[in-house]
Amino acid sequence: MAKSKKTAFVCSECGMEYPKWQGHCTSCNAWNVIRQISLGNANDSRNGRYEGFAGIRSEVKILDDVEISEEIRFSSGIHEFDRVLGGGFIPGSVILLGGDPGAGKSTILLQTMCLAAKDRPVLYVSGEESLQQIAGRAKRLGLPTDKIKMLTETSVDQVCEIADKEKPEVIVIDSIQVMYVEGVDSAPGGVTQVRESAGCLTRYVKNRGIVLVMIGHVTKDQSLAGPMTLSHIVDTQIMLSSTEDSRYRLMRTTKNRFGPVNELGVFVMTEKGLKEVRNPSAIFLSRAEKSSPGSLISVLWEGTRPLLVEIQSLVVDSQYGNPRRLGIGIDQNRIAMLLAVMTKHGGLVVSDQDVFVNVVGGIKVNETSADLAVVLAIVSSFRNMCLPQDLFVFGELGLSGEIRPVPNGEARIKEAAKHGFKKAIVPKANAPKSIGGMEIIGVGQLIEALDAI
Repeated sequence: MAKSKKTAFVCSECGMEYPKWQGHCTSCNAWNVIRQISLGNANDSRNGRYEGFAGIRSEVKILDDVEISEEIRFSSGIHEFDRVLGGGFIPGSVILLGGDPGAGKSTILLQTMCLAAKDRPVLYVSGEESLQQIAGRAKRLGLPTDKIKMLTETSVDQVCEIADKEKPEVIVIDSIQVMYVEGVDSAPGGVTQVRESAGCLTRYVKNRGIVLVMIGHVTKDQSLAGPMTLSHIVDTQIMLSSTEDSRYRLMRTTKNRFGPVNELGVFVMTEKGLKEVRNPSAIFLSRAEKSSPGSLISVLWEGTRPLLVEIQSLVVDSQYGNPRRLGIGIDQNRIAMLLAVMTKHGGLVVSDQDVFVNVVGGIKVNETSADLAVVLAIVSSFRNMCLPQDLFVFGELGLSGEIRPVPNGEARIKEAAKHGFKKAIVPKANAPKSIGGMEIIGVGQLIEALDAI
């Protein structure tokens, strides 16, 4: 008598599993989304699981006996992409590239793979575009296409079988949301299919030392579509976004097992595709020739390098009796906190004023080193006082009015000096003894910084 196949009841929206069918998912509160799927036998190729996954037996080892091999990276051919990855591709790594529609995910990967294919075999799998469409884009971008191998396929099993024949060192999946595993009772793009497809591909490349790059879609709230398991499976997760004027593309790592997190790469969109920007500080420092109140330069630390950005503030009389605090590129709650510190320890009351703060260029401030610059920019606008154009400021502001030091202070100062800045207001602990030709004012309290301007 044949054994009955094991089944499970899984929500197609969030991936929650249940022992039996029910109409309502208690995890995501959706109705009529629970589907029955067949689990089958993992070693049976008839259930849609690629039979090449089986046959690898695990064994217990003492950690001290494990041989550590040196990480051998190879370049993607694009310097900014290598920086975001932590130095290049690592064999056996899984990379997830997400972003808005039209951000340039397929374009940057097509450029990268055409360059990488000169030195090693590459397989580019597209499930969303035809080969004619991809060839037309590559010709328009002027890319070398004589080495790269293309495939239009959405079945994970077929991709793995073809990869066994072609033996690539890099596989690109465009995109993971259209891939499916045979035998899984879910439509492509569903939580279950995305999870199973990513899991099967990950096991395949890990066992063979192949680099896997997957493109992922995003939802309306700018999070990656599919289950949260997708983020846990991959080694590196990268988000590609555009600035407000849509000219520049910002590539940032949100997870990286082989390099720094929050590393930033900057590209500019041109007719020939995405071009890397080696000196992004120069982009965000395109200031007006004449200085104006409320404008100040700060130095952020993005991944492994400093980045100079302009912080603008506007303080005006509130017209409706309920003062507004609006921030673009910076957390509004932090603005409210800095205003409270400024009132308590700086003696400046703006409770009847609307306060607007903007970080120029679409950069988002994810650290506290811009606190002092935000406060001084607000004071400059409030007093209608222009600050010197060769002045830059950084430092964290505490609730008691103290100016706290920030990491990599000297590297920030040297970066500003390269761009011609002559005067700095920084925390005392970050103030070096001397930087040639630069006036550095070290401050320990907010009142000292206010006196300095």
